[in-house]
Amino acid sequence: MKVDVKICGLTRAEDMEACAVSGVRWVGLVFHSASPRFVRPEQAARLHEAIASPSAGGPLRVGLFVRPTHEQIAAVLERIPLDILQLYTDEATAFTLKEQTGRPVWLARGVAQQHDLPVSKAMDGYVIEAPAQKGDTRPGGLGRVFDWTLTRQWQAPAPWLLAGGLTPDNVSEAVRVSRAQAVDVSSGVEEAPGIKSALLIEKFVKNSQKKACTRKE
Repeated sequence: MKVDVKICGLTRAEDMEACAVSGVRWVGLVFHSASPRFVRPEQAARLHEAIASPSAGGPLRVGLFVRPTHEQIAAVLERIPLDILQLYTDEATAFTLKEQTGRPVWLARGVAQQHDLPVSKAMDGYVIEAPAQKGDTRPGGLGRVFDWTLTRQWQAPAPWLLAGGLTPDNVSEAVRVSRAQAVDVSSGVEEAPGIKSALLIEKFVKNSQKKACTRKE
């Protein structure tokens, strides 16, 4: 089974192009000013225009927002037709924003124990990663790994992506252990914060598939 890949935190046109060439399914744009990968709506629009649209075979565009208002999301949507909203907020707010925008919503969830895994079917998807810690300036994109075995027996209520601390070197093992069918990476394919490596993107995509067809557990 093919494992789908999302590359998040893109800031340069050449990195968008590398994602498209490597067959990445989703490209992520960060609209949270505390992140070193933050892009403004006008910059995001240029990145969107750098590669083919999803209707023409390009990757789907995902917008990442942290505790956003509807007005903040609407301002971005005026400049770029995001396909999916990835939200760091509570479930009730996420559902309201889903209704207001008419966009599919992925809710990010930090997981430390089994009971942290979501059970609600209200979301279109989930991004499962390590939980935030005291002193963090942002809820995600921190390169932390959590216990991948937690998701092995999870009956997910919606499609989900494994995130947090993934690299070209550990992604095949992460897929094997977690049983994830989609993975999300940002810092693991970077030369510097916000500066992706085309070679690392290519390697990450290739390695994400290594165990996809041979898992027997």
